[in-house]
Amino acid sequence: MDELEEVQYKPIPVRTLLVEMKDLSELMIDLAYSAALFNSPELAEDVLELERKVDNLALLLKMNVMIAARDAKDAKDLLGVSLVSSAADRISDAAADIAYIVLRGIGIHPIVREVFKRVEERLGRFKVESNSILAGKKLRELRLASRIGVDVIAIRRGREWIINPKGGDEILKGDILIARGSHLGIEELGKLARGTLKELED
Repeated sequence: MDELEEVQYKPIPVRTLLVEMKDLSELMIDLAYSAALFNSPELAEDVLELERKVDNLALLLKMNVMIAARDAKDAKDLLGVSLVSSAADRISDAAADIAYIVLRGIGIHPIVREVFKRVEERLGRFKVESNSILAGKKLRELRLASRIGVDVIAIRRGREWIINPKGGDEILKGDILIARGSHLGIEELGKLARGTLKELED
């Protein structure tokens, strides 16, 4: 685990923190394996950034649990929450370990990479350029799932992450899109994000 930022206490519901930790750790696993399979330092760096976010959420959750525990009974009731938080934190640490394999140039066996290249579903990471038709559009307008068979599973906007974005979320120029879908769909989304493809067919 890298050095943590100073975490300021915020009275956030424990359920909210647990859901966010779960969503982030799931995304990290996808990103980490894709980083290893396609030797992508960019995806690996995203994993490490998310690990720091999960670590900070874990500390914030522990603060909230400690404040909520007024006596031994409360402490016992909240023990399960702490265990789930620790499990999500361990998952994020494991994903970070995979990311370090990529960044240190260790890589994986070519046969394993070749097998996974035949998997139908892929993950892609693309920056939305200023001339992209995606910029300024809401996900529901684009209908990427029905048009090209791709789901945007996360949007990185600067240091902010939007996990499992909804139809009303807007894509802005400069956004980093993390998407899951078919090989051809992922390729098409990349062209749309770079601005080399100017229209989506219905």
